[in-house]
Amino acid sequence: MNGLKERMLSLGLLVLRLGAGGLLLYGHGWGKITKFAERAPKFADPIGLGSETSFALVVFAEVFCAAAVMLGLGTRLAAVPIVIFTVVAAFVQHGADPFGDKELAFVYGVPMLTLILTGGGRYSIDEAIGSLRRGRRAE
Repeated sequence: MNGLKERMLSLGLLVLRLGAGGLLLYGHGWGKITKFAERAPKFADPIGLGSETSFALVVFAEVFCAAAVMLGLGTRLAAVPIVIFTVVAAFVQHGADPFGDKELAFVYGVPMLTLILTGGGRYSIDEAIGSLRRGRRAE
């Protein structure tokens, strides 16, 4: 791949990471983490782990994993819990609901699945760590 094409691809992955991760963190995770104690007992329990545990897992995905995706830190690994909770939201929690109620889960799940397949790109902490490791091996 030529230099410009590779830079544009990495720039696109940066926009995808910042956009999808930032919207998930700000639009969904932040409100949950700031009102955790109040919302956890009332949260749905779609897979039988208990309301508090289910809520904690969603907060972990929507806050901590979304932030890691934005930074490009363990991008592929950080995107996995987000994909899992979006699949549960779409097919379990909203399984019997019309498509419009499932759509938002897909809107977040698809870009995260893309990042699992591609990684974070050149403009990520993952790449910086990889460059440091490659530099040490070359010495």
